[in-house]
Amino acid sequence: MKIEHIAFWVKDLEMMRSFYETYFDAISNEKYINPIKKFESYFLSFENGSRLEIMFRPDITEANNHNKVQKLGLIHLAFSTGSKEKVNELTERLRNDGFEIIGEPRTTGDGYYESVILDPENNIIEITE
Repeated sequence: MKIEHIAFWVKDLEMMRSFYETYFDAISNEKYINPIKKFESYFLSFENGSRLEIMFRPDITEANNHNKVQKLGLIHLAFSTGSKEKVNELTERLRNDGFEIIGEPRTTGDGYYESVILDPENNIIEITE
């Protein structure tokens, strides 16, 4: 059994697609549009076969989530880079491009080497080795 994909609502579909393509090497399909439901989405595929579906519909309201006040439910995505050096490089690239680093690169108590950033819509992203 494997997770086929994870989906989340976004405010700016094109910006979010570009972010995951630019920094996490996602490959996007063609945009799906359902004009009746005013629904649009992209599936973003990653090297290992996992996929992320980003979706937009104008009537979806913002969640009340914040990286410092967490609630039940999906809280973060984690991307493995393959090495500590790549974690550091990607973290610095994101920092230099103006993204917020909320967890500097470090080894966690459970042995992960990771940093934590916020994507353009403040979703928590862990970057691991």
